[in-house]
Amino acid sequence: MSFQLIDRIAVEEEGDGPAVVCVHGLGGSSNSFTPLMPALARHRVVRVDLPGSGRSQRAEGELSIERYAEALLRVCDRLGIARAHWVGHSMGTIVCQHIAAAHPKLAASMALFGPLIAPPEAACTAMKARAAKAREGAAGMHEITQGLLQAAISADTRRRLPLAVAFVRESLMRQDGEAYARSCEALAGAQGAAVDRIEAPVLLVTGDEDGVAPPQSVRAMADRLHNAASKRVVVLSRCGHWTPVERPEECQRELSDFLAAHSRS
Repeated sequence: MSFQLIDRIAVEEEGDGPAVVCVHGLGGSSNSFTPLMPALARHRVVRVDLPGSGRSQRAEGELSIERYAEALLRVCDRLGIARAHWVGHSMGTIVCQHIAAAHPKLAASMALFGPLIAPPEAACTAMKARAAKAREGAAGMHEITQGLLQAAISADTRRRLPLAVAFVRESLMRQDGEAYARSCEALAGAQGAAVDRIEAPVLLVTGDEDGVAPPQSVRAMADRLHNAASKRVVVLSRCGHWTPVERPEECQRELSDFLAAHSRS
C-alpha cells in the first residue's frame, strides 16, 4: 500500500488491475472501506479521505459536494485514472453520482452503500444543528457520536457486533469538530445530481433499518436511473446505515459479484 498527499488530500493506493475509487461518507474515512477490501482483490484500489475528513481534516475553506467531486477528479488526473469503478458510502454516494452524471467516461460502474440522491429538508435542518453541536468540541462530538450509535446502527449490530460499534464510534470521535461541522454543512447544502444521465451499471445496497437511506427511498432512486446500463437494489436484513461495517460478508459478496460482471467495462 502506498500513501501520498495530493493537494493536501490523503490518498491510499494498493493493488493492480481495473481502478476502483472509494468515497466515504460523513464521519468516515478511507478506513470505512477496509471491510470491503477482500472483494477488491485484483483491482487497483484508491481510497481517499475527503477534504475535512480523516487525514485530510486540515483542508481550509468551505466544503461542498462540488468541492469533493473536484478533489476526486484531481486525484484521478494525478494518478492517470481515465476510467474507474466507483464505490461510495452515504454522503460519498452523492459525490459518485455527480461524477458519473457529469463525466460518464470516467465511471465504469457505481456500487453505492446507504445511497441517497440528496438529503430531505428535515435532514438538512438536522445537519445544520449537528454542525453547531460539533463546534462545541470534544464534548459535542461525543454527544453526536452517542446519538448516531443508536440511530445509525441496527439494534442487532449493537447487540451482536461490538467491534462494528467500536469502529463507528472511533471513526466519528476521531473527526475534528470544526472540520466535521463543515462536512455537515456540505451535506446540508447537497443538491442531487442529474441521475437520469448516469449510464454506468449501478448497485444500490441498503439496510432494512437504515433511516438515512430507507429501502423505499433507495427503490425510488433506482426508478430514476433511467439510462443506467443495469441496476440492482439489495436490502440487508437487520442492518442500519453503516452497511459495509455492519454486514461485511454480505457487502463483499454483492460487490464482488457486481465487479466481476462489469470488470471488463
